[in-house]
Amino acid sequence: MSTAVAALLPDGRLHLQHGPIDLIVGAVGDADEVRLAYAQIRAAFDGVLEGLVAELAVLRAPVGAKRSYAEGPIARRMIEAVWPHRAVFVTPMAAVAGAVADEMLRAMLEGRRLLRAYVNDGGDIAIHLAPGQMMRVGVAGTLEADDRQSAALDGFTAIPFASPVRGIATSGRGGRSLSRGIADSVTVLAATAAAADAAATLIANAVDVDSPAIRRLPANAVKDDSDLGDIKVTVAVGALAEDEIDAALDRGSVEARRMRDAGLIHGALLQLRGRQHIVSDSRSLEAA
Repeated sequence: MSTAVAALLPDGRLHLQHGPIDLIVGAVGDADEVRLAYAQIRAAFDGVLEGLVAELAVLRAPVGAKRSYAEGPIARRMIEAVWPHRAVFVTPMAAVAGAVADEMLRAMLEGRRLLRAYVNDGGDIAIHLAPGQMMRVGVAGTLEADDRQSAALDGFTAIPFASPVRGIATSGRGGRSLSRGIADSVTVLAATAAAADAAATLIANAVDVDSPAIRRLPANAVKDDSDLGDIKVTVAVGALAEDEIDAALDRGSVEARRMRDAGLIHGALLQLRGRQHIVSDSRSLEAA
């Protein structure tokens, strides 16, 4: 029996939660369309966690020269998102939150007419825009898609219908997942939330520098079921010199520009110790 929780929030958003999957869903449109869209995503959410658990052996395995096969649509989205990055160590789990957001948004929109909608899976966001619509997205250590600007946010970006961006993700040290780098956060804009999720993970890994202030441990010593095995991850970062901060951000920016030039992302905001680097194919990310 599923233990998934669904609750309509006072502001009209929908909260869905099952185990580690925690979604905030928003929609704007005709009231009946929104109601039906919420009913569709609630129905689709049942079984999501069980489906992912059933394919964990594949999803925790490093991507190799041959593309892995998966049964479920979310697992297939995860594999698709990490496939372009197969030259480095990466598993499909790098895209799990974004892939869940993408698939739940697809289920929510099927047959529906909404002006705007989003599914936010812990800061990894899949968005929908009808022609002429725009969504304002706050950028901080995590993201919250909303029409309201918060003074607590570090910045924001406005995504119009004409933009190719439909996915936003944030990764970095101190988030829900382990990181091999030292970034406070890396926020990525891409065509899908899964693509943004995978890219944010790898760019955050690249924000790094050799320093005695950085403490690392094998991933499986920090989290015994980590898909990273005995690869070392960052567990603490002490005081860094200004040149160390700059060097780490420079390394991450090189990786972000490579992904941008390859057409894998549309923009990235890298943050470390109060400093920011922006990589964009236009003015897709602006600091506030």
